Amino acid sequence: MAATGTNSNGASAYYVTTPIYYVNDRPHLGHAYTTVAGDVLTRWHRQRGEKVWYLTGTDEHGQKIMRTADANGVTPQEWCDKLVEEAWKPLWQHLDIANDDFIRTTQERHTHRVQEFVQDLYDKGEIYQGGYEGPYCVGCEEYKTPGELLDGEGGAKLCPIHKRPVEMLKEENYFFKLSEYGPKLLEFYEANPGFIQPESARNEVLQFVRQGLQDLSISRSTFDWGIPIPWDPKHVIYVWVDALLNYATAVGYGADPAKFDATFPADVHLVGKDILRFHAVIWPAMLMAQGLPLPKRVVANGWLMVGGEKMSKSNLTGIAPQDLTSHFGVDAYRWYFLRAIQFGQDGSFSWEDFSARYTSELANDFGNLASRVAAMVGKYFGGALPAATAAGAAEQAVAEGLAKAVAEADRKIGEEIDFAGGIAAVFDFIKQVNGYLTEQEPWKVAKDDSPEGQARLATILYTAAESLRAIAVLLNPVMPGTAAKLWDSLGAEAALGALAEQRIGQAADWGLLPAGATVTKGDILFPRLEEKKDA
Repeated sequence: MAATGTNSNGASAYYVTTPIYYVNDRPHLGHAYTTVAGDVLTRWHRQRGEKVWYLTGTDEHGQKIMRTADANGVTPQEWCDKLVEEAWKPLWQHLDIANDDFIRTTQERHTHRVQEFVQDLYDKGEIYQGGYEGPYCVGCEEYKTPGELLDGEGGAKLCPIHKRPVEMLKEENYFFKLSEYGPKLLEFYEANPGFIQPESARNEVLQFVRQGLQDLSISRSTFDWGIPIPWDPKHVIYVWVDALLNYATAVGYGADPAKFDATFPADVHLVGKDILRFHAVIWPAMLMAQGLPLPKRVVANGWLMVGGEKMSKSNLTGIAPQDLTSHFGVDAYRWYFLRAIQFGQDGSFSWEDFSARYTSELANDFGNLASRVAAMVGKYFGGALPAATAAGAAEQAVAEGLAKAVAEADRKIGEEIDFAGGIAAVFDFIKQVNGYLTEQEPWKVAKDDSPEGQARLATILYTAAESLRAIAVLLNPVMPGTAAKLWDSLGAEAALGALAEQRIGQAADWGLLPAGATVTKGDILFPRLEEKKDA
C-alpha cells in the first residue's frame, strides 16, 4: 500500500479507524468484533479498487493502566510493551487483520504531536485553568454526572457500565471550552444527518448536546502516567484527549503534511456505543477549535452480550477469540459475528447459534456447493471446465441473481456498513445456485451420452463454477483464507490473475471464468464440527 494513502487519481484514501484499545488486559470478543468489522470494510473497498488506510492501535496512558501495571509489579511502559507484543498484535495477525498501521499512544510520533495540538488550543484561548470535583470512573477514565450513577450496596454509587463504585476526585485541572461548541455541533449534525449511525446513536447524541455541554477537564494532576501538559508539566493530558488525537497523529498531523492531507479526516470511525460521546461530541469539537475537517461518519456498534451482560473482563464475561477459532476456524469466526448480529445493535453470542449457522450455511450450503461442483467437473470432464453452449432461462436466472447479489452486497457493505445485510445477499445467491443444481440434476443429465445431453451437462456445471468464481470475489473481504482456497480450486489464479485484483463491480460480469480452467477438488472448506473435534 502506498505510504501516502492516496488513490491513483489523487483523491483521499478511504480511511477507517477502530478505537484504540486499553491494554489493561488481553483482548476479548468485543475488541475483535470491531476490529474484524473494520477489516472487512476496508478489504471491501480495496476489492473495489480503492486505496484505503486502516488504523488500529492501543491506548496506553491513564490511571487504569498505571494501577494495573502497579498490581503486576512492573512499570506502566513495561506492562504496555508486554501486552501489545504478546497479546494484541498476535491476535490481529491470527484473525487475518490487514491493518495499514498500528499506533501506540506512548510512541513519540504521537506524544509530541498531542502536545503541539493542546498547546495550540491553549494559545488560542480555548483552554483555561480551573478546578473540578465529582464522581470518577477509572474504568471509563471519565467523570460521571450524578444522574448517570447506579445505586449499590451500602449507599455506594456505581458506574452504569462497569457496575463498580466510582471515586470522588477533587483536583486542579485545565479545561477545554466544550460548552461553547454545543450550537456548532447541533448545526453540523443537522447539515450532516449521516454523521452518527445508527439512528438510535444519533438520537442519543442529539439529546445529550441539546441539554447543554459542560466544559471538559483535559488534564489530571493526581497521577503522572500520561503526556505532560507542555506549559505546566505538573499536569498530564486527559487520556481521552490523548487517545482521540491518534486518528490525526497516525496519519502525519504536524509531521507529514502530504500524508495528512491525503488521508485525514476519517471516512469512518468505528466505535463501541459506550464511547460514542467522545467521538461524536468531544472529538469534533476539538477539531472545530483547531480548524480541522471533521470525520465523515461515526458508526457505533452495539455490545456483544453473554448472559444478558455486556461482554467484558470486568463483568467476567470476556471470552478470548482463540476459544472459538480453535473450534470453528478463523474465517468462520470472522463471518459469524458480522452475519449473525446486525451491526449497530446489541447481539447475544451463543455457542449453539454459532454451531447451527456453521453447519447450515457454511458447511451445508457453501462448502458442499464448492465440493460437489469440483467433484462433478472432475468426474465428468476430467477436471477441465467445459464451455457453456446450451444456456437457457435457468442460466439467465442465475446470472440475474448474481447481478442482484453483487449490487445489494456492495450497497449494504460498501455504503451502508450493513455487514449482515451484505453477507445475507451473498448467501441468498449461494442458496439460489444450490437450488439451480437441485432442479437441473446434472448427475442425471450425465447419463445422457448424446451431444445435446453432454452440452447441457457442460452448461450446468459451467454455470455453477462461474457462480463460485463470483462468490469467491464477494466473500474475499469476509473470509480471505476460504476465498483463496476456492479461487485456487477453480483454477482462477492462472486464468484470471490474483483474487485480490478482482473487482467487486465486475463480479457480476458473466462468463469471466474461461472454459478449460483446471478445476480441482481441494480440502473441504468447512469440515463438520464433529470432524474438527476429533482432529
